Amino acid sequence: MRFSLRSCFAVMAAAGLAGSLCSGTALAESITGAGSSFAAPIYQAWGDAAASATGLSVNYQSVGSSAGQNQVMAGTVDFGASDAPLAPAKIASAHLFQFPTVMGGIVPVINVPGVKTATLKLSGPVLAGIYAGEITDWNDPKIAALNPGLKLPDMAIAPIHRADGSGTTFVFTSYLARSSASWKENQGAATSISWPGGLGARGNDGVAATVHNTEGAIGYVEFAYASRNNLTTVLLRNHAGENVEASQKSFAQAASSADWQHADHFAVDLLDTPGQGAWPIVSATYVLVPLAPADAARSKAVKKFFTWGFEKGDSLATGLDYVTLPPAVKTSILSSWK
Repeated sequence: MRFSLRSCFAVMAAAGLAGSLCSGTALAESITGAGSSFAAPIYQAWGDAAASATGLSVNYQSVGSSAGQNQVMAGTVDFGASDAPLAPAKIASAHLFQFPTVMGGIVPVINVPGVKTATLKLSGPVLAGIYAGEITDWNDPKIAALNPGLKLPDMAIAPIHRADGSGTTFVFTSYLARSSASWKENQGAATSISWPGGLGARGNDGVAATVHNTEGAIGYVEFAYASRNNLTTVLLRNHAGENVEASQKSFAQAASSADWQHADHFAVDLLDTPGQGAWPIVSATYVLVPLAPADAARSKAVKKFFTWGFEKGDSLATGLDYVTLPPAVKTSILSSWK
């Protein structure tokens, strides 16, 4: 399905689950993109706000990071969007330029009767145990040990995961692999893995909807989908041993330790950073554009759009609970984009 960034979350809002992009009115100059659902809310907001200033219509397909990578390499879109950065060798062989646009948090969301937001404590090893099928009930002793005094129901856990190739899955499974040697050995980290069990759903909005409608469920989504759909989030044990709430502040704490100087192709590592108050599952989302585009005018329009986003779009990004890039990184991206 093709989405225009001229729209809002109206379709999913009708079901109480905003997050999808709908079609709108085309403008004089049009560009196309595809990929990450993590990034869809900000590209919608930038596209809507930039339309009158830039004369651009941005048609974006929220189809998952793997599809975004494949479509830009096939030349069927003007830009691809992915939360999983491409390996340097792949970038070189495909003749692409990769850059981040914003950063944000991936958050576990739950539907457990009687449990409110930011009351249930979880850790990386326990999350890995849940998704590996080793922890199957909400009152399991390993969960209870993290939550003394919290009444946990005798209810089966229903793990929800992405059914499509997903950069959100890449980030989440990378965190599980970093937290659990068993997960790293048996499941690993990728945009698509062989899940030990659970239910699959397409896109961040699909996971959000499935968790919302399934008692006992747990899933993982980009924070904007959790906050705007009023989903129940958890406290997560970070590198410093703190039980941290998902928020723009805790995401910014993680981003503040980013080592941009040594980030190959801007692919910065934001997982389980050591800072106090840092949320442990944070990622940048990336754009991929051809170095030798078939249509130079459309490539120029893509750069025009993202330049507007970098220069004028910070308040929109923070309003959607993303973390913006440092000014020096934005300058470096635009000067490197030849």
